[in-house]
Amino acid sequence: MARSQALEVQEKKELVSKEEKTVRSRYFVPTTDIFETEDALTVVMEIPGVAKPDVDVNIENDILRVEARIDHSKYEGLEPLYTEYNVGHFTRSFTLSSKIDQQQISAQLADGVLTLTLKKAKEALLRRIAIG
Repeated sequence: MARSQALEVQEKKELVSKEEKTVRSRYFVPTTDIFETEDALTVVMEIPGVAKPDVDVNIENDILRVEARIDHSKYEGLEPLYTEYNVGHFTRSFTLSSKIDQQQISAQLADGVLTLTLKKAKEALLRRIAIG
């Protein structure tokens, strides 16, 4: 018996932080998928409304941190009749394992989607042993 599945609106998760902020703005956790291939991890993150110059991807102490800032001036003066989408910055961080080559991380932004490619370190790549 097949079940019908209705699509549901996914709400943005607002970042709850113990740190004090000096910026008066909301931060959201971007929706993210991670895929693994033989030689890399691919991180796909939704950050709609963010321009390339407003995205920072940094690594410090094995923490990969993404911060994406919205240009609030685009939304000034708008009085929405109905909203399902809150406007705010995005931030997300991941602890990297030693299996990731931190010098071989690349980032691409297109159509509100940030794609990070985290190449695996040579030591972490699968090695096939020939049977003689």
